[in-house]
Amino acid sequence: MDKTRLGRTVELLRIGRSRGILLSRRLLNKYGWTDSLSLEETDHGIVLHRAGEGRQSWERTYRAMAATDEDWSDLEATAGDGLVR
Repeated sequence: MDKTRLGRTVELLRIGRSRGILLSRRLLNKYGWTDSLSLEETDHGIVLHRAGEGRQSWERTYRAMAATDEDWSDLEATAGDGLVR
């Protein structure tokens, strides 16, 4: 997806003692959202992801890196730069 941002105003609806928004069927289908979403709070706002597709934990990131055939040995060159003790 490109970096174009499409904005619209939505109304906050009362849901018990909370508030919520309604999402159109078009948006739900466009992003493949079904029964649950992953919500990520950032400094810039809220980001919604398909459940399970949010930001990876460090452990999952390390495992994904280890599973690739990429050569990470060039990162060892920075070990002697004196920046890390």
